[in-house]
Amino acid sequence: MLEYSMFERLPFRSQAEALAKNGTVLAQRKYNNWTVTLYTLNNSFIELWSGDKVQVYSTFKKSANAVAILEPYVDAVDVKELLDL
Repeated sequence: MLEYSMFERLPFRSQAEALAKNGTVLAQRKYNNWTVTLYTLNNSFIELWSGDKVQVYSTFKKSANAVAILEPYVDAVDVKELLDL
């Protein structure tokens, strides 16, 4: 199990591999020219910010408020689809 602080210390390539292998995509949004994808990995939230020529991972501390993390993604979530309506 890869803990938050350990993920932060990994090289970018290893972070990408860990997310691809064990991460779960929760939502995606656009912010200016960035595509921001929210993942969960081992009970932590991680964002991947993808631009034209760069990708950056952003992590949240365990003490971060989950509602505050999820709030920017609310408009992108189709609740009807989740409830199978």
